[in-house]
Amino acid sequence: MTTKDQIVQTGKNVLEIEADAVRAIAARLDDNFAQAVELLSQTKARVIVIGMGKSGLIGRKIAATLSSCGTPALFIHPAEAGHGDLGMIMKDDIIIAISYSGDTKEIIDLLDFVKRIGVKLIAITGIKTSKLAQYSDVVLEAKVSREAEPRGLVPTASSTASLAMGDALAIALMEKKGFKEQDFLSVHPKGQIGKLIKISNLMHVEQQIPYVQLDTPIRDVLQEMSEKKLGMTCVVDNNNKLKGIITDGDLRRLIQKHGENLFTKNAKDCMTPNPTTINKNELATKALNIMEKHKITSLVITNDEGETEGIIHLHDLWRTEMF
Repeated sequence: MTTKDQIVQTGKNVLEIEADAVRAIAARLDDNFAQAVELLSQTKARVIVIGMGKSGLIGRKIAATLSSCGTPALFIHPAEAGHGDLGMIMKDDIIIAISYSGDTKEIIDLLDFVKRIGVKLIAITGIKTSKLAQYSDVVLEAKVSREAEPRGLVPTASSTASLAMGDALAIALMEKKGFKEQDFLSVHPKGQIGKLIKISNLMHVEQQIPYVQLDTPIRDVLQEMSEKKLGMTCVVDNNNKLKGIITDGDLRRLIQKHGENLFTKNAKDCMTPNPTTINKNELATKALNIMEKHKITSLVITNDEGETEGIIHLHDLWRTEMF
């Protein structure tokens, strides 16, 4: 009977073998990898990932990672490709084919079509002399010394090596294309990642910010608020430091109080001084909490010197799935 210690040791052995496999392909990484990233960065179409069996499952994950990192990608099952799905592949696409042996029949059967329409082909394979490698424009070797399964029958270390190679491609490609945090968050608006969005990624800046000077006549204040359409305006001094805000609600109350005499006043007379503010490096969730606490729909973003840097409105938070 297998003991608990033996079970734990088996787990450790598997993890060590797979870790060694990843370290080995990292040590062999060469100019072919840079060539693959360069080729992928130049495509204006899509990346098509293909693979059979366990390699197919790895391929689905690689396609998903590429897409989330700014490179449109999709997985096509090689067996289905011969029954109509080839129509999904266009000449400007790039194919990443995953096959450890490099001789997977379902993939080999597609190679003539791939070459005929001129699609560039990147292979992730363990055998550099395989037919797939010979047909490919770039070969990424993912050879492992052994599988983690004792008899070498179950793809384990080889699957992990292919997955790691795909991740390496996705991240290197992301950096090559200048795909930044804001871009990443923009394609992950839901779930926990969306809740990590910073205010700086959502706020209105520069010409979008409604602001007036302390001595601005109230008629001009109304015009600024109408043009910027955020339901409020900042009131700043000559150094762009925030002194107060005026909201639609403030104006309604002031009209009830002063009537037509309101138009004899300026921004300083009508503003709410020392408004609640927030720093642009805070999370959007904090902005929402402040808005709910103070029952307001807009927050002014200021820096440490009190200078106005932006505005965030409740509407800007809707797409982050925080409601």
